[in-house]
Amino acid sequence: MSRFTHHSFAGQKALIRVDFNVPLNANFEITDDTRIRATIPTIQKILNDGGSVILMSHLGRPKDGPTEKYSLKHLVAHLQELLSKATGHAVPVHFADDCIGESAIQAAAALKPGEVLLLENLRFYKEEEKGDPAFAEKLSKLGDVYVNDAFGTAHRAHASTAVIAQFFPADKKMFGLVMEGEVSSAEKVLHQASKPFTAIIGGAKVSDKILILENLLERATDIIIGGGMAYTFMKAQGGNIGNSLCEEDRLQTALDLLKKAEEKGVCIHLPSDSVIADKFAADANTSTAPSNQIPDGWMGLDIAENACEQFSNCIKRSKTILWNGPMGVFEMEKFQHGTKTIATAVANATQNGAFSLVGGGDSVAAVNQFGFTDKVSYVSTGGGALLEYFEGKVLPGIAAIKQG
Repeated sequence: MSRFTHHSFAGQKALIRVDFNVPLNANFEITDDTRIRATIPTIQKILNDGGSVILMSHLGRPKDGPTEKYSLKHLVAHLQELLSKATGHAVPVHFADDCIGESAIQAAAALKPGEVLLLENLRFYKEEEKGDPAFAEKLSKLGDVYVNDAFGTAHRAHASTAVIAQFFPADKKMFGLVMEGEVSSAEKVLHQASKPFTAIIGGAKVSDKILILENLLERATDIIIGGGMAYTFMKAQGGNIGNSLCEEDRLQTALDLLKKAEEKGVCIHLPSDSVIADKFAADANTSTAPSNQIPDGWMGLDIAENACEQFSNCIKRSKTILWNGPMGVFEMEKFQHGTKTIATAVANATQNGAFSLVGGGDSVAAVNQFGFTDKVSYVSTGGGALLEYFEGKVLPGIAAIKQG
């Protein structure tokens, strides 16, 4: 049983680092509350135990101190609604217009069991991103126990995500349920993967994915490459890719990765055919072509039927699946078929017993858009943190708790 589930928060004030970095529209309304909803079970467990909760988070990238646009006060009403719905009774959510200083200290001191306090945006202070120990210590004084439930910021050595942990004894710092789920799912894929293990890597640039590809060559049995980055591989092997996306300075890198895969016996799957367009637009004329024979003036914007079938068959055989990055420009309806086909294949494999982890902004958006969120094993909220984890890097937010 985990430290978090085992701990009784009765009479304690839990200081939780959450990732409430959610998108707001021009009227300061939340357009996607996935990250807030993810933390509700963690908050609920503490309140049920008879504890109180102090939440701290960042929102956006404020440049010059407090800004209306980046104030966390815009989240209070929605958070209250979600918590009240989850618990079945009204949960008071207070707001402190600062994260340190007198107003925060007083609001934290006045907090009663069963109540929640949301602190103002941590990044209104430059000290947060600098990882300033004095700032971290001020934050630490607000609560009795520190809970890190913000996997999305685990790769940053910021005051509230890593530095703060040193001000709590080992038994008073722990991961929340979101963080536990993220870490155990990532470790399952990285260190305990049942074979065959297929990694599906998409997106625009090879350069963004070199480190993850190199690390996966040590672990995966199959690597499927889709999205814009596939055309750099095609051109590197002497193919014609028309106006498709290509990183000219990464052609040798692509060849090196293919050679390394061959040496290690890892099968790399590149899309045999592509849906091509005469311009990058929703109303473009489209056709299909072999991915290495795209006519001049045309560009590959999705994988086509043969590639869909080839990739789906590979996924069907898999016991472990990691999916990071779409197969094409799925935001445009004409070029979403490939990504949708992959999502379906991953969902079917999961139904048949495979463990599937979907991570990275675009693949998560695709899974949500096509309604497959409940049909895969785990959807990571981590983005950059998950990528760095799979690149083999130590994440400060995880290390700070594990070393305790």
